[in-house]
Amino acid sequence: MSLDHAILGFLSYGPFSGYDLKKVFDRSVRHFWPADQSQIYRTLTRLGRQRYVEVERIAQEDRPNRKVYHITDEGREELRRWVSETRSENAARKPFLVQSFFAGMLNDEEILGLFEARAQELRDRLETYEALAGDVAEGKGQEGPPREQFFWYLTLDNGIWNAQAELDWLEDAMKRIKRKEYEQGGRVLPAPRRER
Repeated sequence: MSLDHAILGFLSYGPFSGYDLKKVFDRSVRHFWPADQSQIYRTLTRLGRQRYVEVERIAQEDRPNRKVYHITDEGREELRRWVSETRSENAARKPFLVQSFFAGMLNDEEILGLFEARAQELRDRLETYEALAGDVAEGKGQEGPPREQFFWYLTLDNGIWNAQAELDWLEDAMKRIKRKEYEQGGRVLPAPRRER
């Protein structure tokens, strides 16, 4: 995903300042595409050079002028082109799985500590996602028409499902390590897949 296109997507709902864009990022897509304030401003500048956005300067008393960004027709066209394109994702790089792959050099206590730390990170992430889901249920932070909100919520579901699946795998792996299944010799078969 491109930060450029995420910003164009939000601007397709209406005009935003860079500060407001950061707030909408944080309450909508940060679970799969975080962005800091400086990245957002750099991207807005680039989108302006490409003529995908225009900036409106609003005078304020006792404060610097406020910059509000609007998507242009060219920006809408680019967003629509990008959203409608089929693309394959690059294989994900997962440092934790590299650690897991070579974890046999650690003792059980070290491995379980590593796995438990990752499990806690996922529990915290799920708690954040559940809070976002609660905000959705209460109608907070909803931009755009209901049809578009529905697809926002689907991405939140994706985050919840993926975090829960990895947490389930970690908890199962820790049980298998505690049972010392690695002592069975030969190839240890993966645990059977559970149906949801």
